[in-house]
Amino acid sequence: MENLDLAKMKLTVLDEKQIAKIHNASLEILSSKGVHIPHKEALDLFSEAGAIVDYKTEVVKIPEKVVMNCLAIAGKKFTTYGRDCSKTAMFGMGKRNYNTIAGEALWINDDCTERRYTTIEDVRTAAQFAQELEFINVVGSMADPQEIPIEYRCVLVTAELLKKTNKPITFWFYDRGTAKFILELFTAIRGSKEDAIKFPCTYAFLEPISPLRFPKHGIDLLFETSVFSMPVSIGPMAQVGLSAPGTLAGTLAQENAEILAGVCVTQLIKPGIPVCYGGIPHAFDMRTTQMIFAGPEQALMAVAMTQMGKHYGLPVYINVGLTDSKVVDAQAGIEAGITLTCGAMAGADIFGHLGICGVDQGTSLMILTMQHEIIGYVERMMRGIEVSDEAIGIDTIKSVGYGGTYIAEEHTVSHFRKELWFPKMLDRDFWNVWVEKGKKQLDERCKEMKTQLLEKSVTPPMDDKMTKELDRIVESAKKHLLTERK
Repeated sequence: MENLDLAKMKLTVLDEKQIAKIHNASLEILSSKGVHIPHKEALDLFSEAGAIVDYKTEVVKIPEKVVMNCLAIAGKKFTTYGRDCSKTAMFGMGKRNYNTIAGEALWINDDCTERRYTTIEDVRTAAQFAQELEFINVVGSMADPQEIPIEYRCVLVTAELLKKTNKPITFWFYDRGTAKFILELFTAIRGSKEDAIKFPCTYAFLEPISPLRFPKHGIDLLFETSVFSMPVSIGPMAQVGLSAPGTLAGTLAQENAEILAGVCVTQLIKPGIPVCYGGIPHAFDMRTTQMIFAGPEQALMAVAMTQMGKHYGLPVYINVGLTDSKVVDAQAGIEAGITLTCGAMAGADIFGHLGICGVDQGTSLMILTMQHEIIGYVERMMRGIEVSDEAIGIDTIKSVGYGGTYIAEEHTVSHFRKELWFPKMLDRDFWNVWVEKGKKQLDERCKEMKTQLLEKSVTPPMDDKMTKELDRIVESAKKHLLTERK
């Protein structure tokens, strides 16, 4: 064996029989109970495909044949591209991708002690910061700017992301009306509709509402994005014991059913559109009545959902690398580290959304800075161990002999930099050195790193003509969308 590669050694929690059992349970849920789809055009498509549609209740019962046909034709690989098309996020191709949160209403200060409502300036800061983070290859807005009217907010957010980063982006789409202007932004960036389709900047997100419901706007906007063949991530957030059964297995079956129904929605709207299997269920804490982001159940369900998605041949998105803690502390490190390691070893394609403080308590550059360090740790693990004649270095071992040292050997000098991971913030100093540096703990080092990265950050240049065109589209969206809602 030339290379002990952890990326090829998948972590599993389900065997083949258990995968089949969950799959069959999901099919039974869809065929006998069905899902609620409050969208006339989508109901018509289901009826034409052979599903049983009750137009009065808007319930669709989906036969196994319809589900399996839609799974068969769904696109199973896709790439999103930054403003710079050399910056990519590849799905279904054995790559790991990391994204920052698409938007939160609240912004947490550096001490993680106070919150305020987010602004459009926070979007700019978040994009500028993520641009500097090596492992973040999908940049989220992190902020959902509350001072901007919801009617055109996501259009402005998209434009600011495109200005501030040259990586692929993610944000919250609002509705079909805003999607039209967002697609106009992408066309402007690429120079033509054809290139906007060929090099998508992002993917749409369809979030079923557990249990067994779909949002009207979420489906409606897909009719617009499908014109550009935009990939779609499908991710319900079923909660154990609240919006899903009180067992992990029952939650997995329901969540899987909701995702499969979402796959059907996308393929009936436009056959062949690429999809990402968003297996992001969570547990519900009966004591605090709060969703749990990072308990042991989250690691188990993330691995199981990865197995289910890969069973269908789909790229997979899971919620790992997160924390229930509100600050950069031992709890945050434990939870983010363990769950992200499990998710990476399971073989998922994208993990996140990173930068969330606690369970959607707000967005935090401090938490994101810590998570980025953890990603570096995990990525070194996933690289595994090279086992080759050169790596073993038998001649060097013989040369050093009994009781010698390898520190000055050419073999050591030529290998240690790529063999070892050197953290940017974790402490490995001797006690006296640590004291001399101020006895700083991880939260202090995160604050310093965050400040340094923002100070040195450079926004990828955009010519004035393109900037003015993006601004023009935003102003057009503002004018038309606000007028329509009056």
